[in-house]
Amino acid sequence: MKPTDTGRPDHFHKVVSCQWTCPAHTPVPEYIRLTAEGRYADAYMINWQANVFPGVLGRVCDRPCESACRRMRVEDGQSKEPVAICRLKRVGADNKGDIRARLPEVAPANGKRIACIGAGPASLTVARDLAPLGYQLTVFDGENKAGGFMRSQIPKFRLPDTVLDEETGYVLELGVEFRAGERIDSLKALLGQGYDAIFVGSGAPRGRDLDIPGRKEAGAHIHLGIDWLASVSFGHVDRIARRVIVLGGGNTAMDCCRSALRLGGEDVKVIVRSGFAEMKASAWEKEDAQHEGISFMNFMVPKEFTHENGKLTGMVFEQVKAQYDAKGRRSLVPSGEPDQHVECDEVLVAVGQENAYPWIERDIGVEFNQWGMPVVDEATMQSTLPNVFFGGDAAFGPKNIIWAVAHGHEAAVSIDRLCHREDVALRPAPTVSMVSQKMGIHDWSFDNVVSLEHRRKVPLLDTHDALKSIKVEVELGFKAQAALKEAQRCLNCDVQTVFSAARCIECDACTDICPMDAITFTYNGEEDDLRRRLKAPAENRAQDLYVSSELKTGRVAVKDEDLCLHCSLCAERCPTGAWDMQKFLFSMTHAGPKCRDRQMGKAHRTATIQEIAS
Repeated sequence: MKPTDTGRPDHFHKVVSCQWTCPAHTPVPEYIRLTAEGRYADAYMINWQANVFPGVLGRVCDRPCESACRRMRVEDGQSKEPVAICRLKRVGADNKGDIRARLPEVAPANGKRIACIGAGPASLTVARDLAPLGYQLTVFDGENKAGGFMRSQIPKFRLPDTVLDEETGYVLELGVEFRAGERIDSLKALLGQGYDAIFVGSGAPRGRDLDIPGRKEAGAHIHLGIDWLASVSFGHVDRIARRVIVLGGGNTAMDCCRSALRLGGEDVKVIVRSGFAEMKASAWEKEDAQHEGISFMNFMVPKEFTHENGKLTGMVFEQVKAQYDAKGRRSLVPSGEPDQHVECDEVLVAVGQENAYPWIERDIGVEFNQWGMPVVDEATMQSTLPNVFFGGDAAFGPKNIIWAVAHGHEAAVSIDRLCHREDVALRPAPTVSMVSQKMGIHDWSFDNVVSLEHRRKVPLLDTHDALKSIKVEVELGFKAQAALKEAQRCLNCDVQTVFSAARCIECDACTDICPMDAITFTYNGEEDDLRRRLKAPAENRAQDLYVSSELKTGRVAVKDEDLCLHCSLCAERCPTGAWDMQKFLFSMTHAGPKCRDRQMGKAHRTATIQEIAS
């Protein structure tokens, strides 16, 4: 294998697997350390720069960072639990105090006008990034308050209005014009108003329906899940019948069933065509629903709504089973068991969402694909009409808030470059720094003790009290001491073990002391062969190996980055200082002077760590 080029940011960025996996590349270990120190406002602002809505995401994020947490790969047995990254984000948000003085100042107007359609997370991210630069932002939304689907689809018992009002307010207070109650019904007309760029962040506003017998006849008692949640959110619906079926296995279905419990549902069932494990809902969403008494029925395909004189009486389901072919591909086939009739009074259909663009004329230059989705560049978020950009669910279909934020950041970079007549396809390099943490022979400026604590559970409101109101928040959040203990479980994956081949005397002391057998001195070879010959075979090919240049004996030092605990024992044991612990900070470059050609350099290449640091 060739020696690892650690001068390129991606190697060390990938080691920080939580940040690497986060669509917005939030510097997770850094804000966790600040939280542990009680520096809540600092932790909040780091989050605010990256993901815009720390208080919201600290409650309802889909948590891709946690599934990537190194704790999941290095712990033994049933203790394999990630750091509660998401809930530690909330700790900073809940305890930050007044941070308005730390929000960016707004530059003088630069004469450029940008329109954002929809006031959801993607549009508000675009506004947050561009308004301080002097752009005149106008955000249009059909509702009276900003937030988009964060406000209409996420129940108040998960996300209180006070949190959403505060964090959308931080954006709107940057001089953004919010045109509440104004729904755009013609993109052509909006283009005619002379905006320099338009961002479409209108979400996926239409729920998928079921076209099966009885749907029309019993329609008064059958509701599309996202529409029903919106009606609940805005106070138009405040009760539901006693027996409720929720169709679907995603997070929307979990919000529907838990909301139904709070509005009078006594017998609430979630029925899915897949198995429980295959449901798309996040594991913690399913766990919360079960905790509140929701029952699940699996491998059942809806066939018919039964009714008497328009009154819904139940549903008929075909029972299926999973069958796998020789390549391991799964299909659902009839089980041979009789159809099952499940009695109910109301049904909430949460089997998916889709986009609807009747308001985008097909003769203005915005192309659509065979599925009716706009053709959008995944890197720049630009449509086939150069000054129209898409993001969030409006761009690629339903995902989650953190993806919408990531799209908003990229679209803002593109709009900024477009307005400066620069090629939007050229993207700015990230900001990267590496600083040694050494303070003495065995002293480091970070806590390198590997905590053996188990993951702490976030305290919940008593279920009896929680189910009394649709507006009472269920999760209570970590107290300071619990947050400290949980934060100490972080393995500081951004504090990298950096190796100097020139200083190494090949005493192998680092290999002797490494608790994970992550370091091996051996002769080089092809990657498959080398991975098998390490002290602990490197089985996770998703994580790159570190391979040094050739040492004096002809061997190379190989480190399995996947197993490393960042405990610094190798650096403490090394007699020559060949190993060092260096904090690696990686931040995406957002809209502004640093994303422009003059700052990026004429070659438009990704800079090395050394170049960026200098």
